[in-house]
Amino acid sequence: MVDTPAGTEPRMDQEATAEAPYGFRSVPLVAKQAMVDSVFDRVAERYDIMNDLMSGGMHRVWKDAFVTAVNPPKTGRIRWNTLDVAGGTGDIATQIVRRSRDHVHATVLDINGEMLSVGKRRAEKAGLARDIDFVRGNAECLPLPDRSFEAYTIAFGIRNVPRRALALKEAYRVLKPGCRFLCLEFSTVDVPGLDRIYDFFSFHLIPRIGHLVAGDAEPYRYLVESIRTFPNAERFAAEIREAGFQQVKYTLLSGGIAAIHSGVRI
Repeated sequence: MVDTPAGTEPRMDQEATAEAPYGFRSVPLVAKQAMVDSVFDRVAERYDIMNDLMSGGMHRVWKDAFVTAVNPPKTGRIRWNTLDVAGGTGDIATQIVRRSRDHVHATVLDINGEMLSVGKRRAEKAGLARDIDFVRGNAECLPLPDRSFEAYTIAFGIRNVPRRALALKEAYRVLKPGCRFLCLEFSTVDVPGLDRIYDFFSFHLIPRIGHLVAGDAEPYRYLVESIRTFPNAERFAAEIREAGFQQVKYTLLSGGIAAIHSGVRI
């Protein structure tokens, strides 16, 4: 695992008094990252359980569809370099590498050291230590060169980034021309009736189950709230276009509970 030098988190004078959503409340923008880090420090060892709780196990189906959308190469002389951001435990990178039949090298980048430690242990146990690198860094200021990746992926991480616009511009910067940004994220339910069931499950059951299973309800409460404050699929697609991507599109999953977004760097 590689640590980036101190000071990778961008700071701007005008942001000293700015605020950002942290669940349903506002917090100082400069404090949000540390608060999000604390959440993932507390759930790192139980991250897969957390995703099972929050999605009813459906995150595994969604991630399978996401990796299918990435469509890693399985033949040819060129070996892809793919970047998975906020992918600390390495589950997406592992699936991409395995499906590629040794035609992809993955770099997993995460700001949270606890999550990266879990991912590195899992990669070593799976025999993929040579195929997956783990880098500690900030999605808003990637410690990586321009035009160096054939794919950029981020799964259930973009909503926790304090400055999404910076992260999207960084995604554009590190992609090679003609290559794709892909994002899997919770979205807005668009099926009448399902929205009420989903709200009840999210706000009443998930924190209680989190307390019973993980001994801590607060991280789950924040994560549920962060889903509700994230833009719907159309508004997030507009943000992706604003970052410079072309051919932006999205696919809703499970009635809009989640969505796969993509865009191409021209």
